[in-house]
Amino acid sequence: MPRWNNTMKYFSTQLPSQLRKTAAVHKANIFSIACACAVMLGLAGCVAIPPDHEVSQQQDMARAQLAAGIKLAHDGWPDAQWWTRYDDAQLNRLIKQALMNSPTLEVAAARIGSAQAALKVNQAAQGLDVNFNAAANRQRYSGNGLFPPPIGGSYFNEETLQVQARYDFDWWGKHKSQIAAALGETNARRADYAQAEQTLAAAIAQSYFNLQSGWARLANMQKAAATQRELVADKARRIAQGIAAIDEQHMAETRLSESNRQVAQLDTQIAREREVLRALLGADSNALADLKPQPIPGVAHAMPSRLGMELLARRPDLQAARWRVEASLSRVEVTQAAFYPDIDLTGSFGLDSLSLNHLLTAASRSLFIGPTLSLPIFNSKNLQGRLGVARNERNELIADYNQTVFNAVAEVAQAGATLQGIESQMKQQADAVQSTNALLHTAQAKFKQGLADRAATLDAELAVLRQRDASLQLQNQQQLAEVSLAKALGGGYRMNPVDTRTALSQPSK
Repeated sequence: MPRWNNTMKYFSTQLPSQLRKTAAVHKANIFSIACACAVMLGLAGCVAIPPDHEVSQQQDMARAQLAAGIKLAHDGWPDAQWWTRYDDAQLNRLIKQALMNSPTLEVAAARIGSAQAALKVNQAAQGLDVNFNAAANRQRYSGNGLFPPPIGGSYFNEETLQVQARYDFDWWGKHKSQIAAALGETNARRADYAQAEQTLAAAIAQSYFNLQSGWARLANMQKAAATQRELVADKARRIAQGIAAIDEQHMAETRLSESNRQVAQLDTQIAREREVLRALLGADSNALADLKPQPIPGVAHAMPSRLGMELLARRPDLQAARWRVEASLSRVEVTQAAFYPDIDLTGSFGLDSLSLNHLLTAASRSLFIGPTLSLPIFNSKNLQGRLGVARNERNELIADYNQTVFNAVAEVAQAGATLQGIESQMKQQADAVQSTNALLHTAQAKFKQGLADRAATLDAELAVLRQRDASLQLQNQQQLAEVSLAKALGGGYRMNPVDTRTALSQPSK
């Protein structure tokens, strides 16, 4: 027992004193040596990055041009609210309502919010990280364990207050690349939102034009059916007078049935188009009750003679694809940074005591500071696999971007060619309308002079109505093609990317 008491006395008095003296003499050297060892081990722990032999090349937008034969009368790009050029208050109201309340845009806005949240998380991970911890516990030490009585077999309370700090130097730009990738995805989502707006506005305009065209054609077809009924009645009178054959009446009745069928078909098309428009608006059954037929004025449509980089800046889907490529390049850099050692500085300062009364005294203070080293020595295969995945994802997104460029140019070309073709058809149709009007005037003049019967005048009126129906269909096709061209040219969108600071302060839309 005396030997044990002497041993405990040594551990409790002399040894701590000697350790403190030794630490006081060598603490600076130990810390310097530790830092130097950490740096040397870090440099030695680098894993070789495999070379990148399959880097896909992005499509050069300067080469994105239209064929020489695709030209329109006017040269230019659409305005931001291109639909207002039709000067239709109903159309303006519908698109404004849709852009404010559409479920499709709500989904796109939610995706922007998710991307911004990811950006905040990546920004919070860089630089200094400080935490405060407070703990209290009561513990009984074993009477047969390491600590003899009076510690062993007794209960003690322990209270701790501690501030922990960790500083990430981001030696290899890992967090910087993570932030760049998150920012690229945020900008891509914002471009997606603009694309959703343009798609929705174009769909509503086209559905509205289909509805107005349906109403105009229905009114014209009802006139044709009424004229055809007059022709049937005229044939019946002529048969009763014995100056016409029954087959002529049957033929007129067949044409009347065809006219009635077309009226019913147009009624169905109008009802279906109304429901399409209602679905695009996300509105209830009474939302379109006040819509009225009205003529759509012709507008001067335009198309730029050159596309190039301007198309990239004006097409939101191209911008979204480009930003996703940029984000993928940053993710490759993040993966490459994992091949290098990670050296951070960590430290803590606090108070620790077995008695609450002594917790706030100077003797209870504790301090720790030192580097933290992480070496990627034994996981090279895992790192190489992750790098291969990141590089393949980058190549996929570059391929998607290139395909989007080709699709964009093709959409502009197809819309321009369609408008060219419709303009040519409308010129021919105008000649046909002029000819049928001339025949009608001749038939009416002969009827007044008694040189022709009523049937000839009615046939001429039907011919004019048929040509009018063809003109209405061509006008509708032209309106749809104009909308397609405006959408293909970006719908007035202008590139407006956000940087790291404004991305966190702007609303989700």
